[in-house]
Amino acid sequence: MRCSDVPLEADLPKGVKDFLPLKAAKADFLQQQLRQVFTAWGFRPLITPQLEYLDVLERGLGEGLRDRAFRFDDRQSGRLVAFPPDMTPQIARIAATRMRERPLPLRLSYSGRVLRHTEQQMGKDRDIFQTGVELIGLDGPEADAEMIAMAVEALQAVGAEEFTIDIGQVDFFRGVMDGLPLEGRRADQVADAILRKDSSELQGLLKDAALDDHAREEVLALPRLFGGREVLDRAEKVVRNERSRKALDNLSQVLDVLNVYGVLDHVTVDLGELRGLNYHTGITFQGFLSGVGRAVCSGGRYNNLTGRYGFDAPATGFTFNLLQLLFALDKSLDQRVKPTTDLLIFAHGEQLRPAQQLARKLRRQGYSVARDILPRSREAALDYARQMNFKYFARVAGEQENVELTCLADGKTTRIPWQQAYQNGLEL
Repeated sequence: MRCSDVPLEADLPKGVKDFLPLKAAKADFLQQQLRQVFTAWGFRPLITPQLEYLDVLERGLGEGLRDRAFRFDDRQSGRLVAFPPDMTPQIARIAATRMRERPLPLRLSYSGRVLRHTEQQMGKDRDIFQTGVELIGLDGPEADAEMIAMAVEALQAVGAEEFTIDIGQVDFFRGVMDGLPLEGRRADQVADAILRKDSSELQGLLKDAALDDHAREEVLALPRLFGGREVLDRAEKVVRNERSRKALDNLSQVLDVLNVYGVLDHVTVDLGELRGLNYHTGITFQGFLSGVGRAVCSGGRYNNLTGRYGFDAPATGFTFNLLQLLFALDKSLDQRVKPTTDLLIFAHGEQLRPAQQLARKLRRQGYSVARDILPRSREAALDYARQMNFKYFARVAGEQENVELTCLADGKTTRIPWQQAYQNGLEL
């Protein structure tokens, strides 16, 4: 098949997609709602570049993202550059270099697109829309709880009804695993079985491992340690190592603050949650909507990241995957997001000046107004206005004639003298 024979609508790389007006309007609505929440919590926006020098970017990328960056030669500098696969390392670089003299903490928000290499599987996006926040310069339970409470409030703002925030603590897992005689592939298999909560497979993997009874008990407990706050009591009876017990105390304090915020009904605890293990240093969390298998948001503490750019500071944050959020809320947004234009102004012949003047006047009043410039009949223009979701249709015949204003929802037409319409505007 020749390239010219490929249908144009299919002529896109895998993992990217077009957004037509309705989907684009929904995505824009979600971004606006999220930004309002971020602003209400005192976060200020910044804009990151879409290209970075690879060696600089890689300082902040965990193992799971380094190989997923799109990279190529920059003919101007002779250095390798890359499209960032994640925005958090960019925020860390900016905070550590451009903003290092600013007083802490820094409350920063962002919206943008990143590119990632992905496996060739259904539903794997390479073009990812991220909207999130980073809180740099604060440590402790209240800062961690602030991120989770914001995520809950953000999900409520976009209209999500049934959702949960799953909270983990990577130091709890690390405390259990420290010093165990598990390396390489076996260690990866154990971590994967814990993540999938496959207790029988985990028992098989540990069968021949040289573990004492208590260490084995700690590892085998991990897949079962999920649920409400009572999980902390169950975990405290199982673990004895100091690192895990400190992690439980940290998590307990975070839950105390979340109780003050009144969001515990949306929170579950999962001490076998290992996502982000190489990237985070304490509390982690993910947001899930009912019936949707993939997380719509994720975040947690990452105290070592800005230090890779020469500026040691504690940090935490989270980001929304806007495409996953759009997928999860698509149908419910139909009632909240309707891409419409207020008015289509129709005129023909030599009487164009009054139509153009009226359009200018109404735009200054804050209405969205389009001129129907094509030479066609009133009936054809009306049909176009209905199909393109205009609210009103106006026929302007001249300065001495009435403006015929038609409401397209009910077909009702009113007639207004042109001078009155031009001087006073229209109430749509």
